[in-house]
Amino acid sequence: MKVKDVLELPSLEEAFTLAGHSGLYRNVQHVNMMDAPDIIHYLSKDDLLLTTAYHFKDDPSALLSLIRKMHERNCAGLCVKTKRFLKELPSDVLALANKLSFPIIEIPESVALGDVVNNTLGTILNTRTNELQQAIHAHQQFTNHVLSGRSIDELLQNLSLMIGYPVLLLNQHFKLLTQTHYDEKASESSKKWNTQNTSFFLKKTPYSCFSIRDTHEVFSAFPVPTHEKRCGSLLVKENLAKLDQGKILMIEQAANVIAFELMKESALKQYERRAKNEFFTNFVDGKFTSRDEIRNRTKEFGLNCEQKYILIATKLDRNEKGISFTAHQMETDVVYEFLEEELESIPWPCHFFLKGTIGVIFVEVNDRWIGLHETIISALQHIQKGVLASFQRTISFGISSITQNLFEIESAYEEALDALDTGHFSGSMQFIQTYQTKDVTELLRVVPRQDLKKFYDHTLQKLSSHTQDEEQRLLHTLSVFLETHCQISETAKRLYVHRNTVIYRLEKCEELLGKSLKDPDTTLKLRLALRIGTML
Repeated sequence: MKVKDVLELPSLEEAFTLAGHSGLYRNVQHVNMMDAPDIIHYLSKDDLLLTTAYHFKDDPSALLSLIRKMHERNCAGLCVKTKRFLKELPSDVLALANKLSFPIIEIPESVALGDVVNNTLGTILNTRTNELQQAIHAHQQFTNHVLSGRSIDELLQNLSLMIGYPVLLLNQHFKLLTQTHYDEKASESSKKWNTQNTSFFLKKTPYSCFSIRDTHEVFSAFPVPTHEKRCGSLLVKENLAKLDQGKILMIEQAANVIAFELMKESALKQYERRAKNEFFTNFVDGKFTSRDEIRNRTKEFGLNCEQKYILIATKLDRNEKGISFTAHQMETDVVYEFLEEELESIPWPCHFFLKGTIGVIFVEVNDRWIGLHETIISALQHIQKGVLASFQRTISFGISSITQNLFEIESAYEEALDALDTGHFSGSMQFIQTYQTKDVTELLRVVPRQDLKKFYDHTLQKLSSHTQDEEQRLLHTLSVFLETHCQISETAKRLYVHRNTVIYRLEKCEELLGKSLKDPDTTLKLRLALRIGTML
């Protein structure tokens, strides 16, 4: 109760507020009736003290110390029978009460203090009983609602009708799941919260209240605890100070029921994720024996074999903290859950899979896309900001080229991994790397140097040593001949020699190589050997 509510009780209908009128909003949780000299040691927060002031009859000014100490303990107020032992309270006592907004109430001499105590405590207990009954009824109603298979959306609508205010539900990443009354401003605000490491709750508080600076909207936030480290939030668009205790208990019961429902949904999603991830692993590992089997399996997960896709491989960057494998895996799972929710920011249908610690995003594309690359890059950068703000971790992405159908996914997955590895090998963090087709030199660099040397020596035979001037001239002539697409006249022109000289040198090369330069396979090997020679 509030002090002003106590004054409306029948036993205090003739009572009069002497001072501290602005403090009548103070809460009353209990009523004490004591006349001991050390009374202050037995008082607690929200206590309303009733007294005859017997111990102050010889020293009324001692009330100053009592009022100060009661105010420090956040007591509710002081009710005094002034006509019993004190004719009136000193003016300095009343002035202090007004200054501290501490209510002092005069009780008529005809009213028994016991009646006031019983009347007040009875009202408080009846109010609390009614509140608890309402909470139990609300809990049963919400539980039956969920057990009957109805949605959380409907539950929130019922809650909103019960308390008379709009309600919003956010997950642990502050992503808006649903709201009872569409509010564009609140929706826009919620989009910022998940990239700002937002927290609505102070420690050891059952609920809290905050306002948005831009719009001045006020929200009351109730935690929705699940198995996650961070809890979701049930927001009521109203200041808690305006809500009675019964409505607060109703909201808390709704939050508890929603928490159990969200945990149930999370368990079902985990089962679905395991099935999806096992399918993807078998797919890219070539475990499926036919295209018909692939078609049948992909339908289950919403994939179309004739659809064009871009694959994006993603992984958390290395953590220098050196946490355990289990902790790292749990952290990775939480980040990937966040990432999967954020994929809605990409304006193309997306599918998310896991293979070990690598996350893989399928992005559906078509022939009419405009600015696809820029849009995807922008969406991935937004996700990187959210991961950094929410988890203080960085994440990187590797993007494949476009596949013509789903059967090319295995090569697209290799491209995405290659792009991701390229970024990591360069020492970069929080990067977005697009796959680039390697030229011949880059491909050759993958081959061990000793193998390249063997191929070079075997292909060019005696020409590979080119220790003598004649061998060097022959090798140079052969190189120019191959560069000019085997055109003798063009070769002679570039070397500033006679055409017959070129023919003679080429015949000499064929003699040393033991092969004809008219053989396409031979010329291909020679071109590769010459390229390898440049690298070596």
